[in-house]
Amino acid sequence: MSGIIFINRNGLRWRDAPKEYGPHKTLYNRWKRWSDKGIFAQMMMGLAADHGEEKTVMIDATYLKAHRTASLVVKKGGVAV
Repeated sequence: MSGIIFINRNGLRWRDAPKEYGPHKTLYNRWKRWSDKGIFAQMMMGLAADHGEEKTVMIDATYLKAHRTASLVVKKGGVAV
């Protein structure tokens, strides 16, 4: 389980998991099997039940990395974009 958490927390590919978690194919197969059985959905429903939310379960693992110049205003044809 800790390998799956590590991958999700860090937004990595399965093959980027540290070797101490075992082969990346094993991690993926375990995640797929548990996902198909609804184990993660049950975990989220259990966590949400303590907070009064029974219909909406959401996990957002979005990770965006922007270049340091991405926040600069760029002018194209005299118009600020």
